[in-house]
Amino acid sequence: MDGLEDLFATAQQWLFETLMQPAMFALGLGHLLEDGYAAAGWLLVGLVQILVLVAVIGPLQKWKPVEPVTDRVAVRTDILYTLIHRLGVFRVALFFLVEPWFDALFGVLHVAGYTPFQLDQLWPGFTDAPWLAFALYLVVFDFADYWIHRAQHSLEWWWGLHSLHHSQRQMTMWSDNRNHLLDDLLRDSLLVLLAQVIGVAPGQFVAIVAITQLSESLQHANLKLWFGRVGERLWISPRFHRLHHSIGIGHESGDARPVMPQGRSPALGGHNFGVLLPWWDMLFRTANFEQRYDPTGVRDQVEKGRDYGRGFWSQQWLGVKRLFGKA
Repeated sequence: MDGLEDLFATAQQWLFETLMQPAMFALGLGHLLEDGYAAAGWLLVGLVQILVLVAVIGPLQKWKPVEPVTDRVAVRTDILYTLIHRLGVFRVALFFLVEPWFDALFGVLHVAGYTPFQLDQLWPGFTDAPWLAFALYLVVFDFADYWIHRAQHSLEWWWGLHSLHHSQRQMTMWSDNRNHLLDDLLRDSLLVLLAQVIGVAPGQFVAIVAITQLSESLQHANLKLWFGRVGERLWISPRFHRLHHSIGIGHESGDARPVMPQGRSPALGGHNFGVLLPWWDMLFRTANFEQRYDPTGVRDQVEKGRDYGRGFWSQQWLGVKRLFGKA
């Protein structure tokens, strides 16, 4: 673990000194060098993720696809979303728009005497086993993400934003970041608050986000793959998550709720809400382990011809209109 950290730190330092520091001085942002160094870390993580997508997950999709790729325009739009998120454009926007509010909030709490609760201090063994402490934080974040995801499907206004993610009928490894920017802003803000409350170190937070994003890219891949009877219950597979995207089976909202197979709970309009671990779906009875690969999309796209937009800006604008019940 120390070797990996040293390698990452060396690469981050090189990226910062070679590219970002000169650019920041040229733009008059020399007072933000510390933040720029942190941004170099996020950029490096994003570059590694895109490399894994192209070199590993891409060939897997070609090896065993669920369906032929017929709508390359939709896929190119998803690639744009991925580049915006993984190369740090979205995080830079958050830094200038939202970070000052978080800094003010945490500053007030600090003055009031609040100190973060260090979750990994509950048991002395966590201090001596950093991988164990990291695994604990990963599980806690995944539990929170499960309930955030449930809320995205159960709250009508939030579904108005989140439904953009489900409107992709040509799902590929690029589809994970196909989200409304307001949807991402809300989810990321909740996770940042959680990180502050339980005392996650910045390096651990970056690693948790990186692992989560890579796993989600694999889950969305156009890949006919499952992890076996045992593996499916340990980590979420492309098959498990594709069912969540399946029209009329894995998700719906409002008056378009699907007819569930006999004996299954509607579960707030769907199944398989887990992000990394299927444990929460199993615990709260929202899991569906059927081995099936159905068409993806939103039910009202098929039945009512509802428009979710083709390009980035049209998708964002229609999401705002759905949020206010105007589309």
